[in-house]
Amino acid sequence: MLLLMLLLSLTLASLQDKVGNQSANENVLSLNQNPVDGAAKMKAIISISKFQHVLPLAKWRKKRPVNSKLSTLHNQSKMRWAKWEGFLPNGAVSIYNNYVDRIDYVCKVRCLSGFYTPSMGAYCHYPDNKKELCSSSFQILVNEDNFEILEWKEDSYGSVPKTAVSTCSNQKIYVGKNKYGLGKVDPKDECFYLPWEGKEYWYRHYEVLTHWKAEKDLISSVKYKTDQAKIFKEPPKALQTSTAINYSSKPVKKTVTLTKTTKDERRWDTSSSFTVGVRVSIKVGIPLIVDKSIELSAETTHVFSKGNTWIEEISHSASVELTVPPSSSCRVNMVAFLYKVDIPFTAILNRTYEDGETRSFVITGTYDGVQTGEIMTEIEACKPLFKSRSFPYKINDILNLGKTGIL
Repeated sequence: MLLLMLLLSLTLASLQDKVGNQSANENVLSLNQNPVDGAAKMKAIISISKFQHVLPLAKWRKKRPVNSKLSTLHNQSKMRWAKWEGFLPNGAVSIYNNYVDRIDYVCKVRCLSGFYTPSMGAYCHYPDNKKELCSSSFQILVNEDNFEILEWKEDSYGSVPKTAVSTCSNQKIYVGKNKYGLGKVDPKDECFYLPWEGKEYWYRHYEVLTHWKAEKDLISSVKYKTDQAKIFKEPPKALQTSTAINYSSKPVKKTVTLTKTTKDERRWDTSSSFTVGVRVSIKVGIPLIVDKSIELSAETTHVFSKGNTWIEEISHSASVELTVPPSSSCRVNMVAFLYKVDIPFTAILNRTYEDGETRSFVITGTYDGVQTGEIMTEIEACKPLFKSRSFPYKINDILNLGKTGIL
């Protein structure tokens, strides 16, 4: 009997080195000390010309995480948190739990990750405040079609790899596991928490779910759904103005030339999220508004190192000939209509990972374009230069004309 008590005492002392509750003063519930250690690794009369110039790529309009962690997963991307709808979605991330001989799936309630297993009902089991809690309202981690390459990596004392999968964008909680099952890694508490038989246990050593780093993304095979396009034509806008002046007592023919540089902006918003620092390029034709219909330019490749927006600088030139009455000025405006177009599209995203492996899948998105079109000139009614015929000019008139640039 004395020998048995001595062995039991040594066993409990060994367990204290590995397992603990949140409070060091509380007793620790003992788990089986001999588990099977086999966690799975898982127009006017004018002449018009234009000159096009491509500007440097614009930055992302949407804010991105400052690191490469999957701190937020897009609802429509291949890697995402999906609401539990009563059945397992395609690509639900799981492990084979050797310790209890079952398959466990990664789930979360709010930002607290845990496990779902069909044999224990439609609940997500997760650790929180020294307890194992259950909820029927939860989300499942999905890696649809196994597109992202996932890997479990060992870590300890609250540390996580750079590519760790987190549960929420506003909290640093990460998906973790040890040989007993799935739980959460909390860097603030420097440990991994495991939900187990109504209680929460913590461990200093654990494994963290990570994703392989992507080296580059190529978007290709873009197919626009032009039948679903929405074209918006804004009211005409004056781009440039010039004034023709005739100081003589006879009508004079003059030619006015106007030039203006505009910026046409094109943006491709997709259903897939991209990692900061990864080279993204797109091979695509540009939708152009021609005679109120859409035409596609030849395919070109653009590299989006910092954004998904491409800006093209276009110089417009228009000339008009007019007859200016005696002692008059005639104002000429260059006017343009601005078109905005939204077009849904599908495409293929080819993602190449750090080991050279490339995976492809279909993505959806919306093209948003802004185009300057229908350049024309507008001649306003000519006005006399001086107010009185008997007194051809006044000093104030001359000074004012000088200020406006007419003289």
